[in-house]
Amino acid sequence: MRVALVCTEKLPVPPVRGGAIQAYIDGVAPLLAREHQVTVISCQDRLLPPEEVRGGVHHLRIPGANRREAYYGSAFAALARLRPEVAVVYNRPRMLPYLARASPGTAMVLSLHNEMFEPDKISTVEARQCLETAAATVTVSRYLAEGIARAFPEYRHRLVPIHSGVDLRRFLPQWDPVAREERKRLRRELRLTGRKVILYVGRLTDKKGAHVLLEALGRLAAQEPDAVLLVVGSKWFGADDPRDDYVRRLRRYAQKHLPGRVRFTGWVPFDRVHRYYWAADLFCCSSQWQEPLARVHYEAMATGLPIVTTRRGGNPEVVDGLGNGLVVDRYRDPVALAAALGEILADKEKARAMGRQGRRVAEERFSWDRVARDLGEVLTRAAAGAPGALPPPDPAPPDAP
Repeated sequence: MRVALVCTEKLPVPPVRGGAIQAYIDGVAPLLAREHQVTVISCQDRLLPPEEVRGGVHHLRIPGANRREAYYGSAFAALARLRPEVAVVYNRPRMLPYLARASPGTAMVLSLHNEMFEPDKISTVEARQCLETAAATVTVSRYLAEGIARAFPEYRHRLVPIHSGVDLRRFLPQWDPVAREERKRLRRELRLTGRKVILYVGRLTDKKGAHVLLEALGRLAAQEPDAVLLVVGSKWFGADDPRDDYVRRLRRYAQKHLPGRVRFTGWVPFDRVHRYYWAADLFCCSSQWQEPLARVHYEAMATGLPIVTTRRGGNPEVVDGLGNGLVVDRYRDPVALAAALGEILADKEKARAMGRQGRRVAEERFSWDRVARDLGEVLTRAAAGAPGALPPPDPAPPDAP
């Protein structure tokens, strides 16, 4: 079966500049390619050639990075040429009906990684047009699927929640010999030897809640004087911006209130980020927004780290009741966050048990093999019931919202 995976216009595949969607596509595409002819369409980038075959996957990188109308115009032309039997459009529901017109016999599948059906992002008319065009809408969490089902109950039967995954061979558990050696080296390099290390990985924005985590660390000072926070990430993917007000505020707060207790790495390339999980003792996702489901949870589980996360969006779905961490209900409260962190840091046996359970859960439920298998079933069903011919193509894609 000919399959096209159409990435967003923001970042290329593979994720040389980061990106959860890009990591997702890069994880499943080679596995789908074992049974299908897979083409990944993503934006051009100076670090990658415009076209290549990598891991059995045909990569077509098109012009228009960060320019939505131009990019999807190029994607339209690519689909018209490729004529796949099924195409997956990632996170751009308004573009799906437009792209469907490029290849009328192609079954269209929408893959959602964010709340793209909010009224400020798509009109009700456009939303229904998209959901009607899509043979299936795959979501990365039950939270996202339920949100769409509440607004458009008539399409509930086409919603398919499929949790994401992680590369279990790269994100090795801390007790693996390779991970143990790298842990020692990196902890020496970052001056973390003998410290209890809390890890944050992600973009540095207020909705991700790094400021709440810094305050929580301050609350832990008396109970855990050796606790250190390792902050891996930057304002945006692929680069650091020292002028960003939020990042500067975090650094000033750490310098003033937590001297010597916070390490900022800045942006770390995706192919190196797994090493920082090995250097830590506990992972924390301090999200303040209704996050669809942050992929860092899978990475923390795979590396054998106990998790503290907030009850926001889909994040609790991979922690609640699984024995691999704690979920904080009062997500804005640094005291509540500190209590959860302190509970795990104070009990080495509990931390160890949670970490090993996390690795077991990752192996059983969150491998890329399982994601590719589930997604492959959706694509096969979609191709079998492909929608009929659509109206002639529009002259241009919809205006960006």
